[in-house]
Amino acid sequence: MDTLLKRISSVGIIPVIKIEDLNTVLPLSQALYDGGIPAAEVTFRTKLAPDAIRMITENQPDMLVGAGTVLTCEQVDLAIDAGAKFIVSPGLNPSVVSYCIKKGILIIPGVSTPSEIETAIGFGLTCVKFFPAGECGGIKFLKAVSGPYGNMKYIPTGGVNASNINEYLSFPKVLACGGSWMVKPELVKAGNFDSIRELSAEAVRTMLSFELAHIGINCVDEEEAMKTAKLFCKLFHLSCKPGNSSIFAGNMVECMKQPSHGEKGHIGIKTNSVERAVFHLQSMGFEFNEETKKTDADGSIKAIYLAQSFSGFAIHLMKKQ
Repeated sequence: MDTLLKRISSVGIIPVIKIEDLNTVLPLSQALYDGGIPAAEVTFRTKLAPDAIRMITENQPDMLVGAGTVLTCEQVDLAIDAGAKFIVSPGLNPSVVSYCIKKGILIIPGVSTPSEIETAIGFGLTCVKFFPAGECGGIKFLKAVSGPYGNMKYIPTGGVNASNINEYLSFPKVLACGGSWMVKPELVKAGNFDSIRELSAEAVRTMLSFELAHIGINCVDEEEAMKTAKLFCKLFHLSCKPGNSSIFAGNMVECMKQPSHGEKGHIGIKTNSVERAVFHLQSMGFEFNEETKKTDADGSIKAIYLAQSFSGFAIHLMKKQ
């Protein structure tokens, strides 16, 4: 996967913002960043778009900024000159797509029909914007077309919100989602950036959906692991499940047959996407033990330990099944 597309996938949510006052640009982008979304698609629905893109890229270099609602080659030039890293358009304009390819900038055109997807494939594109997603069949449409167009990835935009984002992101062909529910115009206009930050944080929490999976206890040997597991099984009426390296008491407690990660044991945490969880936690300063990484057949991370322990317990991130 293209490095930039991989980064977009890791972010998972691309806020679509419309700028009507340049004084709102930096506090808005900072609110998104502080809420855990280091990305934005600044739309060319106003003439302030180039200046807004330039302000963000120059003052907040950690933000991934793209230009949206790009309809002409002239706008492509303005976006590139302002520092945009990718171009998004509501439809598939062959002239704009060709121009972006010539300029060497990632173009994500909008599609809503199989014919438009085939046109994108003809240009050698591997990712398109599905727009307007809600009005064009939503996730059912994407699942229907994924068969004949198996190599194409999608960024649904339009009608995506906190209540349905995981419906889209749970489908492997969805690279990320575009949305504006965390950057409502009335909040921006009122300068209510605290609410934007909280809505952004809530969107990330919803996307990752962390849950406690189990508690792991380090035992000195297999005998102690079995004894401990049986005690938990008796206490909570659980089934005993012996494995190669541990014994589970139901799905709640894992008793290690010998000391493993963490001084005392580990805490298993499930998430919708370990890949995205790693990206967002790394952006917060946490590090991971790469030697513990396990991957799926497609190369995506399905489990990994944080490098840091908490009160003697290691943290084990695992992908939800």
